[in-house]
Amino acid sequence: DGALRDRNWVVAVSAVGRAVGAGGGKTGGSAGGERAKAVTLLTLDFFFVAGGCVLAAVGGLIAADAAHPKRWGSAAFWLLLALAIGAGKWLSPTVVGYLVLGLTGLIATNRVGAAHGGVVDPVVLKERAARLGNRLIWPLFLVPTVAVVGGLTLEWVKVGDFLLVQPKQVAQVALGIGCFAGITLAMRTTGEGPRVAAQEGGRLLQLLGWAVLLPQMLAALGGVMGKAGVGDEIAHLVAAVLPVQIPVVAVLAYCGGMALFTILLGNAFAAFPVMTLGVGLPFIVKAHGGDPAVMGTLGMLSGYCGTLVTPMAANFNLVPARLLELRDDFAVIKAQVPFAAAIWVFNVVVMYVCVFRR
Repeated sequence: DGALRDRNWVVAVSAVGRAVGAGGGKTGGSAGGERAKAVTLLTLDFFFVAGGCVLAAVGGLIAADAAHPKRWGSAAFWLLLALAIGAGKWLSPTVVGYLVLGLTGLIATNRVGAAHGGVVDPVVLKERAARLGNRLIWPLFLVPTVAVVGGLTLEWVKVGDFLLVQPKQVAQVALGIGCFAGITLAMRTTGEGPRVAAQEGGRLLQLLGWAVLLPQMLAALGGVMGKAGVGDEIAHLVAAVLPVQIPVVAVLAYCGGMALFTILLGNAFAAFPVMTLGVGLPFIVKAHGGDPAVMGTLGMLSGYCGTLVTPMAANFNLVPARLLELRDDFAVIKAQVPFAAAIWVFNVVVMYVCVFRR
């Protein structure tokens, strides 16, 4: 039993590592096969390494800041994250999993915090803003512009016999190029160098804190739950408790489960495989002949209703409140509750009307 528990622990840690690690550790699989068939000049690996370097710079600046209230814990947090993001491709999933556990431990023990104040004097910032005017907005528009144009064109660019970008990575690579273009234009416009960019970017990252990690962590949790067979257990529980032989009950169970699991997990993408395998496919598609395309689409929308009302979706609901310095951290959620309820009811009605029409 002890050996089995140890093995299950390592498997769980590895699963989290695969989901959080930049390149999935040494789990290349089909991605590695694609790289072997079509050599590309620009891959996501470059941007993951660049992101790791930025995080490492943030961690180094925090370690050098003697006035930081949580100096060493915060520095360790961002340096561990830099290692997981920047070197995840070359680390085993188990190692990345333990790095994630280290990050979680630092957060749980309240060792991570933000520095007080900004790098540049607020008076100087106001003077520069008045002098630069609308030119400050140009880098913001450049990022999505490059991302959209690159997403539409990079797939067709070749250098000799080599592809510039893998077709499946075009959108991400284009966004990465847009970010590089935006930061370059921002530094040229303001006259500041990379150090100030790292300091101010690090200040923003510290303000966001652990919420930066939440989407990846929740996606990893959803993957672990799927591998653990949670969907099958939910199917047995729902069948035992609810009369799912009635179509409207099956629809209510699926839409309600998507919203509830999203509230618990904070991510509709993490809830989708669990609820679809556990409730949607067996009770809507197989038992009542429902349309899986309609079911999946409206099921995700029902999950998004849960996203609107949960603090677990911190990047949507808590981060804006912090950035806007609202007094109530839950002000965004409170404003969204009535809309979430109305949209969820609408989804249930539309699914019941449309999913069984074939």
